[in-house]
Amino acid sequence: MLTIKSIPAFNDNYIWLIHSPDNHCVVVDPGDATPVLEFLEREALELDAILITHHHHDHIGGISELKRRYPNIHIVAPSAEPIPGVSQSVDDGDQVEIFGERFMVLGVPGHTAGHIAYVGDGKLFCGDTLFSAGCGRLFEGTAAQMYASLQKLSALPDETEVYCAHEYTSSNLAFALVAEQDNPHLQRYREEVSRMRAQGISTIPSTLKQEKLINPFLRCDQPSIKKSVANKAVNESDVETFAALRRWKDEF
Repeated sequence: MLTIKSIPAFNDNYIWLIHSPDNHCVVVDPGDATPVLEFLEREALELDAILITHHHHDHIGGISELKRRYPNIHIVAPSAEPIPGVSQSVDDGDQVEIFGERFMVLGVPGHTAGHIAYVGDGKLFCGDTLFSAGCGRLFEGTAAQMYASLQKLSALPDETEVYCAHEYTSSNLAFALVAEQDNPHLQRYREEVSRMRAQGISTIPSTLKQEKLINPFLRCDQPSIKKSVANKAVNESDVETFAALRRWKDEF
């Protein structure tokens, strides 16, 4: 089993560090090089590779400085997105080996057109596609694409740990509790998250089992969610339910 550490960046980003037993590591979506370099120095770690999920600056801004410090670093990134210094371009269905563990690349367009996720060792690094109690905005993709991407992620094993790129859980829950007011799992989760955040504890990773109980964007087939968006949706399909829910969240 690989060890995962979080490196906080900016206001609410997480740069994930995948740690091998022999002091080598890989980082996921380093938007800022400075906290990564400080962590590597403090923990005496050697950086071998970078995994990128999509092209937004808060996920790739640290690449050039990390490459300057580690000229031989291996950079894995989605083939359909403009990422600097890439060593290996990957698409849906490709595989990446990380310290002896095989990670599958999943194409998850929606937030951006070429967004990908990495899943392996029971861990999902999903960038800005799936958040705890929420999902990413539709900047480049369509609602149908994002819905399909979320369905692809929700089909993974329930025990899969969800390592998303932002600490948005509290604000996502505020919306989720309006969208599905009578969900007892949501109410319990809000209390747990409030305790954790009051103590400065990260709410990430979540699990897919948890998300399927509390995340409205994974519950678009549920009558409770359909009822909530009935006056906002043009039909009762799951995709339109998702689209109406996402539009509502954008304005929330």
